Amino acid sequence: MTAIQLNAEMLRNMSIIAEEENLLKRAAKYLRKLVAEKRTDPTLMTKEEFFARIDEAKKGPTYELREGETLEDLIKRVG
Repeated sequence: MTAIQLNAEMLRNMSIIAEEENLLKRAAKYLRKLVAEKRTDPTLMTKEEFFARIDEAKKGPTYELREGETLEDLIKRVG
């Protein structure tokens, strides 16, 4: 589903829910939970933050597997 389709579906459903106060209260409570979850999720980052982290990681040391070397061998070699 596209964002436009999702927005349309949300608006249709909200118009139905708005007719019953109890359902509207439940929906508002759930939306508050979603917003709080988004704010506290440490794994969420902007596109700019993501690429900044990639650029920073590129500055650090790198290691390559040698021919015939296993991942376990690499770990032993770099300590």
